[in-house]
Amino acid sequence: QVQLVESGGGLVQAGGSLRLSCAASGLPFSIYSMGWFRQVPGKEREFVAAISWGGGRTNYADSVKGRFSISRDNAKNTVYLQMNRLEPEDTAVYYCAADQSHRILSGHYSCDYWGQGTQVTVSS
Repeated sequence: QVQLVESGGGLVQAGGSLRLSCAASGLPFSIYSMGWFRQVPGKEREFVAAISWGGGRTNYADSVKGRFSISRDNAKNTVYLQMNRLEPEDTAVYYCAADQSHRILSGHYSCDYWGQGTQVTVSS
């Protein structure tokens, strides 16, 4: 079956960096656009970043532009989210998602598959 497994979350001080990874299995990874969303308790899931199947197109939420960078390695079936200059407002559970329709590139969250999430906590 399809699995998306996130890793790399943790506790970091404001201004620090983390790199999230999402390893995919059970799907033809190279034809899926991939993305990251985040959610805090009591709030809706929020789009963070997305990358097209070949990596040639990316999109970011305004709140993370210039600080976060999404990339993928199709040979390893893995997508990454490099997070720099982290702020306490970035604290959330981060979810990886796969979307064959590619609407994720516009921030849509009606994706085909989701990971279980990884917690990112940024202390002030």
